[in-house]
Amino acid sequence: MEEKLIQRLEAAVVRLESLSGGPSQPHSVAGSSGSSSDPSILAFDDLMTEYVGKVSASAEKIGGQVKDVTNVLAVAFASQKDLLVKIKQTQKPDAGGLAEFLRPLNDKLTEANSMSEGRRSDFFNHLKAAAESLTALAWIAYTGKDCGMSMPIGHVEECWQSAEFYSNKVLVEYKNKEQDHIEWAKALKELYVPGLRDYVKTHYPLGPVWSATGATVLAPVKSSNPGAPAAPNPPPASLSNSGASSSSSSGSKQGMAAVFQEISSKPVTAGLKKVTDDMKTKNRKDRAGFVSSGEKEVHKSVPNVAKVGSPKFELAMGRKWVVEYQIGVKDLTIDECDPRQTVYIFGCKDSVLQIKGKVNNITVDKCTKMGVVFTDVVAAFEVVNCNSVEVQCQGAAPTISIDNTSGCQLFLSKDSLDSSITTAKASEVNVMVPAKDPNGDLEEHALPQQYIHTYQDGNFVTNPVSHSGG
Repeated sequence: MEEKLIQRLEAAVVRLESLSGGPSQPHSVAGSSGSSSDPSILAFDDLMTEYVGKVSASAEKIGGQVKDVTNVLAVAFASQKDLLVKIKQTQKPDAGGLAEFLRPLNDKLTEANSMSEGRRSDFFNHLKAAAESLTALAWIAYTGKDCGMSMPIGHVEECWQSAEFYSNKVLVEYKNKEQDHIEWAKALKELYVPGLRDYVKTHYPLGPVWSATGATVLAPVKSSNPGAPAAPNPPPASLSNSGASSSSSSGSKQGMAAVFQEISSKPVTAGLKKVTDDMKTKNRKDRAGFVSSGEKEVHKSVPNVAKVGSPKFELAMGRKWVVEYQIGVKDLTIDECDPRQTVYIFGCKDSVLQIKGKVNNITVDKCTKMGVVFTDVVAAFEVVNCNSVEVQCQGAAPTISIDNTSGCQLFLSKDSLDSSITTAKASEVNVMVPAKDPNGDLEEHALPQQYIHTYQDGNFVTNPVSHSGG
């Protein structure tokens, strides 16, 4: 299976190389043969064969959306190899030309990102990990310290740190369950760290090296917009009857004298329309200083109602509980569940859900003023894109993740004090834990959302902000 994947990748690279030497650029054909023996290009071939091939082999075993996004990743790496070959034959372009030069790679990054958007799928973390990691390929756009991005090595590491947040979720979700997903996540990390990072460090630590005498790349010329408004007509050349070509001071005086003579020869109020009593503002009913009852009725007939989907509360395919668009329902309960099932809560507001029993994973997505009470989870409990939620764990939860959420009250039991709590882009997160005294009240702990970073002994040290009285 792995040999077939490697052959398909090599075939895709050959096709991309043939496209780079089209009729409009005959010099590319001659240059590509020389670049194929370049050490940096050969090293990139080895990178694709070893690391990209390993990720693709794991994705083939999983199939579905994971396979689709991995195919996009493989094509993106093949596109970068093609760009590295062309760079050795092309002069350094300006900003507009660079954007046009990198368009094939950017299209693949956009395609991968679009696959992770929309309704959250069962493989959301896989899709986000792949999409976030592909931004590391933008190291090729580094043009100097003033370009606004980190140096190539640092850029690759930073992008992988962003993707690793979702990759770790894959490892937690499928731990001791489906080994194919674990292998895929580990192979994805190896592709960037050490794979791509070491490649850039060895061959392009200061960015790509452009040709001094190669072809030039220009930004595409924008075509005129047929729908644009026409330019305004030029002002009249003269106000006089005979001054079409006169530019002397005497000609100008004669023209203005004629104008004033024409004005003075007519009555001042000539051409003005007489205002009758019914046209005055104080006598017009439609301009009175109050709103009529009829207008109020018109506004009431168009209520401002937010668009929501139809409520759902069902077990899909025997494995996934779907709770969607529940508004103001305080007695939602899942009684019959088992450790192989997952619970997905989406778009609910001002509701309470109680989960009795052990489930594999619970996700609360885009909910407002939602309360969730659960017993045990095998993998993780996740809160994503929520506002003002309350969560109570009555049993054990190995991992609790709070991402892009404003306002979260988390109540832990004695069995869940060992839980690992991960927060990202989260504010107002308070954790309530049992007091040491069995008869005492719960102790409240606010998780920090501000940090201080200090540079010490060659590394940055991060500490949470400590306010007075905290």
